[in-house]
Parts: sequence; C-alpha cells; structure tokens
Amino acid sequence: MDPLALKSEFPILNQDINGHPLVYLDNAATTQKPRSVIEAIKRYYEWDNANVHRGVHTLGSRATDAYEGAREKVARFLNAPASRQIIFTRGTTTALNIVASGYARQTLREGDEIVLTPMEHHSNLIPWQQAAKATGATLKYIPLQPDGTITLADVEATVTERTKIVAITYVSNVLGTINPIAKIAEIAHRNGAIIVVDGAQSTPHLKVDVQALDVDFYALSGHKMCGPTGIGALYGKAQLLERMEPVEFGGEMIDFVELYDSTWKELPWKFEGGTPMIAGAVGLGAAIDFLEQIGLHNIDQHEKKLTRYAIERLSNIDGLKIFGPREERAGLITFNLGDVHPHDVATVLDTEGIAVRAGHHCCQPLMRWLNVSATARASFYLYNTEHDVDRLAESLVKTKEFFGYESIR
Repeated sequence: MDPLALKSEFPILNQDINGHPLVYLDNAATTQKPRSVIEAIKRYYEWDNANVHRGVHTLGSRATDAYEGAREKVARFLNAPASRQIIFTRGTTTALNIVASGYARQTLREGDEIVLTPMEHHSNLIPWQQAAKATGATLKYIPLQPDGTITLADVEATVTERTKIVAITYVSNVLGTINPIAKIAEIAHRNGAIIVVDGAQSTPHLKVDVQALDVDFYALSGHKMCGPTGIGALYGKAQLLERMEPVEFGGEMIDFVELYDSTWKELPWKFEGGTPMIAGAVGLGAAIDFLEQIGLHNIDQHEKKLTRYAIERLSNIDGLKIFGPREERAGLITFNLGDVHPHDVATVLDTEGIAVRAGHHCCQPLMRWLNVSATARASFYLYNTEHDVDRLAESLVKTKEFFGYESIR
C-alpha cells in the first residue's frame, strides 16, 4: 500500500494548520474520512433519504436496502455467522452499555464476579461498575505487568468459577497493548463465563474474526475506521442476544403492542428502537468497502513498521518517556516529555501543524497506575508516513527548546 496515494483520498488532510501542512496523529480518537465515504453519505441524502422498514414507496425500499446492506457488510467484515447478530448502535460506548444493561443486569447475582483490567477505557469500565452496584456482583482486575501487558497466568489466577463476565479491550488506547483475546476467551469459557470485547481500537487496524476468537460480544465504532461519527455495532452470539431484553423501547423494535403489554421483534431489530442512524450505516458500509480494498493485513503491517520507526526516533529525544510495551504493540505511542505538561506539548505541536491527543484518554485508573496525571499520544493510521514521524520528532525537539530543555542526545 502507498500511504501517500491513500492520503490524497482524504480531503481534510490537504490543508495547512498554523502555516504548516497538517500532520494528523490523533487517529485513536477518530480517523479522517475518505472521499468515497463522504460521497456515499451525500448520495444517500440526495437520492435515497427515507425511513427504513416502514414505507412501501421506492425511496423507503432503497433506504432499507442500503441500511440492511451495510449490516451485511459489517457481518462479513467481522466474519459473524449471520447479519442478524449485528446490532447497529451509536458506537462502542452504546454497544457495551447494551450488554451491561441488557445482559449483565439480568443474569448477575450477588457474589458473581466481573473481571476487567486496569487498562480499560471508561466505556468498558463504568457500565460494569454500575452493573455490579445494581446486582451485588464483584469487580476483579487482572494485574498489569510493568510494561503494560497481561499474562495468561494472571488471567488464569483471576478468572474463577464465580466469574460470569470477562470484559476486556482488544487493544489499549493508551498503551498500545494487544491482548490475546482468543486465549482469554478460552479461559473464560472453561470457567463458565462469557467474554465481552471492546474492539474500538482493534477493528480499524487488525483483521477481526469473531468466530475464530470465540468472543460472546464484540463492540466497535465506525468513526475510528474511516466511517462517520454516531454509528457503531455490537456483535453477539445469537443465543445470548435472544435471551436479552431490549434496553430502549419505542417504535420499530416492537412486534405487537397492546394497552398493557407488548412483544418484541426478532433479532436484530428488537435492539434498534426508533429511527436508526441510516446515513451513518451507509457511511460505515462505504468505509468497510474502502478498508477491504486496501486490506487489513496491509494496514496492520504498515502501522507496525511505522510504530517501530517512531519508537526509534522518539527514543533518541532525551527526557521523553514512552509508555507501554516496546514489541508487539498497536500503532500508537503514548509519551511524556520531561515535566512539560502534555497539554502544553500538544499546544506547541499544534503550532507546527501536528495534531496529537493530550489528557487521560478516558483511562483515569490507568493514569494512576502509570503514576501520571496525563500523557500525550500520537496514533497512526493508513495515511501516515515516516515523514509525519520525522515532523513529530523534530517538533518535539523544538518543544523541549521552547520550554528551556537541552535538545537531543
């Protein structure tokens, strides 16, 4: 793959910021959108805009075909057994809340265990805290190694016969850690638990096969994989989704409504009350087409190569500390530059036209584990190049000089 050629497919990247060509390194927060995705959404609104599943007119039929066609694409992208196991949501956060509310609160009892890790994004932490409070279940945490990884021995020691749910991120949005999901799923199932996977940071970068991983639930966000904001998906094993009650009620998710009781539609529609994110689904489908054309393997290899190069460059900056594993990590680097506050680092980088993220990254418990209040993060995607990394490294040296530090070793 040619990242420079791919970059030309993203209109927003062809601009100057503060007099410098934009270097966008905030892809873990959200990725930019290729022209094909923008055009697909525009075409839907210009030609097919109508509500789905309800009308018999031509526009309604075309809108329904586009919406359900996008569901088929998500199912194929994840290798789900059937499209009815794909629930459209607003994103990963909503998807995880559906499981925590619709599954966990219905099945957990006092004394049951929910196993997490300290690296979880708040979206895969707070819903389980609330489920535990509501049911009397207990939260347990798999300990982290000094480099921010977990060991299978610790998974084995933490997951017990009292564990009912293991909820874990596939890829850490701070550390870049890639967790061994298939092996963790085997341990969970051997103990009679289900596994829920936060796939926000894995789906855009790795080839995901939910059947090979044998996960019970898998959540993703469209905006992190070249799609629009406000759309995501939840995959679930059919027998689990069928047992669950909906968490949102209203039009479109019902079968029959009486004055004192109602019944629900079959999967997946019982979880999609009201008018869904139709244009978002169309955009997500177009994003999947775009990613499949490039190939997830090619994206993964490009990002790993770029990350190795970035670690090499940034490691030569005296006083810069990189967090997370050095090997087998995802395409992001979280760091601090001496005692310069990460927000100040990001502000100075912005004057150079470089966009990075600074803050706690919705991972406050992990920040406390790292013994920092915040970090800066540069995250890569298919359109980033070694030149972008060089710009970052050079600008970080300028940042050090700006704050009165020595430059480079």
